[in-house]
Amino acid sequence: MIGASAKTNNIGILPSTGRLSFVGFLKRYPILLLAFGPPIFRASSGIDATKGVVDFWAFIQVGWISVLAIRAILRIAYAKSFIIPKQIRSALRLAFILGLLFLVSAAYSTNPLVSVAYSILYIFAWICVVEFIANVHMKPPEWLQFIFQLRLIAFILFDLVVLTVVFNPKIVMVVIPDIGIRLSGGTVASIAVICPLMAIVSAYAFLYSLESKARSVFYFLVGITGTVITQSRGSELALLFSLFILLFTWAKTGKRFAQLTLSGVMAAIVLIGLLVGYYGGLRLWSVLNRGQSTIGIESASGRTEVWMFVIKYCMSHPQGMGYIAGFRSIFREYYALGLQFDVSRIGTAHNAFIQVLADAGWLAFIIYVMMIYKILSIGWHYAGRNMLAASTQNTNTLHAIRCALLLLIFCVADGMNSAEFVLPLRSVFYLELIIISVILGCSAELLTRARRPIEQL
Repeated sequence: MIGASAKTNNIGILPSTGRLSFVGFLKRYPILLLAFGPPIFRASSGIDATKGVVDFWAFIQVGWISVLAIRAILRIAYAKSFIIPKQIRSALRLAFILGLLFLVSAAYSTNPLVSVAYSILYIFAWICVVEFIANVHMKPPEWLQFIFQLRLIAFILFDLVVLTVVFNPKIVMVVIPDIGIRLSGGTVASIAVICPLMAIVSAYAFLYSLESKARSVFYFLVGITGTVITQSRGSELALLFSLFILLFTWAKTGKRFAQLTLSGVMAAIVLIGLLVGYYGGLRLWSVLNRGQSTIGIESASGRTEVWMFVIKYCMSHPQGMGYIAGFRSIFREYYALGLQFDVSRIGTAHNAFIQVLADAGWLAFIIYVMMIYKILSIGWHYAGRNMLAASTQNTNTLHAIRCALLLLIFCVADGMNSAEFVLPLRSVFYLELIIISVILGCSAELLTRARRPIEQL
C-alpha cells in the first residue's frame, strides 16, 4: 500500500514482503510486466508512425504501457500520501523535466502528433517508476528475488525468440554471407540486451554464492551463447566491460579472491597468446571483426557519420529536430553521407545520448547526462556500504543494488551503440527503467533505515 494509513515500523517502512511466486511478483509489482515489452511477432520493417503506418501490434504496445500507467496514476491520486526521499526525488525530477522538453519539441517537430504521443508514453513510463518506488519504499520486496525474477523474464523472452526461429525465422534473425547467423530477436525481444542481462546477474550470483552454482552456470552459459549469436560488437564489449568491473570489485573483497582474479587474468592472456600462435593474428582478427573492412570498423559501421550529422545539425539548431519524428524525417533527406547502408532505412541515431540530442537539443542532452550520473551516483553511494556490518535484510538489498548498478552500467555502455534505451514502446527502454527503479528503490530503503525521521513528499 502507498497510503500513509499502512502500519509501519519505527523507521517508517513495513517488513519485506518475503518470497513470492513469479505470478505473485507480477501481481504485486506490475512494473515487471513492462519488461516483456510486450513481445511483438511481426517483421521490423513496414511500420513507421511518422507516416501513419501502424498495425494491430502497435495498439497492443500502446495499450500495454497505458493500462499500467493509468493504474499507477490512480494509485497515486487516491493515496492519502506517499513517501519518496529527497535524494531520489532529485533524480525523478530530472526525468520529468526531460519528458517536458520532449513534449515542447513537438512545436517544431516534422510530425507534432507523433512527438506528442511518444512524449506522453515516455512520461507514462516514468509515472510507473514513481508509483513503484513509493510502493516499495513502504513495503519493499526481497530485492534479490526481484533481480532473479527479472532474469527469469529475460529467459522467457529468449525462449520465445528461439521458438519463433522454428515458425518464422525472418522475424528474429538474418543470415549474412561471410558473417553467418545474427539472432537479433527482432521485435520479439532484444537478444543483445536480455542475454547480457542474464549473464551479468548469473555471474554476480555465482561469485557471491547467492544461489546454487548449477543454476548460475546454466543462466550464464545461456546468456553468453545468446550474446555471441547476436554478433553485436557493442553488446559484447559492454558485457565484457561490466564483467570486468564485477571481477574487479569481487577481487577487492579479500586477498584470496584477488589472487584468483589475477590467476584468471594471467590464464586468459596465455590462452589468447596460444590462439594467436595457432590461428595466426590476421586470421583471428578476421574472425573477431567478422570480415568487416577497416573503414567499416573506423566508422562503427557508418554510425560515426550519423553522429557527426546530428552534432553539426544541432550546432545550428540547438533545440534539436523534434522528439522521435524529427530525426526520422530530417536525416532521410541526406543521402550523400557515404554510409554503407540505405539511409532511408535509418530510424534512430544508434546512440542513446546522440538520440536525445537529436530529439530535443543540447539542453535535453545535458539533462539526460545529469540524470544518468545522478542515478549512478546515488546507487554507488549506498552500494559502497560494508556488508559485514549490515543486517541480513540490508545485505540482500546491497547485493541487489550492486547487481543493478552493473546492469545499468551495461545499458549505458551499450547505449553508445543503440538508441533503443531512450525510445518508448521498445522493450529495452522498459528494461532500463526497471533497473533504474531497483537502484532507486534499494537506495530509498537503505536511506530510510539509516536515519529518521523520513522526509515526506
